[in-house]
Amino acid sequence: MANTYTQCYFHLVFAVKNRDALIKKSWKNQLEMYITGIIQNHKHKLLAINSMPDHIHIFIGYNINQLVPNLVEEIKTSSNGWIKKENLSKLKFDWQKGYGTFTYSHSQIDAVVKYIRNQETHHQKKSFREEYLEILRKNEIEFKNEYVFEFFDDVRNWE
Repeated sequence: MANTYTQCYFHLVFAVKNRDALIKKSWKNQLEMYITGIIQNHKHKLLAINSMPDHIHIFIGYNINQLVPNLVEEIKTSSNGWIKKENLSKLKFDWQKGYGTFTYSHSQIDAVVKYIRNQETHHQKKSFREEYLEILRKNEIEFKNEYVFEFFDDVRNWE
């Protein structure tokens, strides 16, 4: 459509089912490259991606021609199948139901990219639960604890 312009930046966050620490350092880069391919195939622009043992952060320049739930479902379903096909996890791998999507302005891109790239350091001080609830509160999102991810303390198995 003529004279239609958009600029949307979305931060996606989702966790491994039961918050199991199943994403290993030995294959996290492969996972991130696989997910990057999915994002780019749907004409979104990857700005940052970083997985921790039990969750992942993805920051994109969003293509408005795809619904966010469809993108997240594609990422979860495809990457889950790929992990199983490549036999990367010794235990059954699945992504937890649900996800968080948060929007940012163009002026916030550098800060969000830096935040995502520094997840390892960040989680030495703050748990995923603390991080996620802080994001919800900062974005003034009303939530019920029973509908937020299942959280377990001290998930660090990063070997």
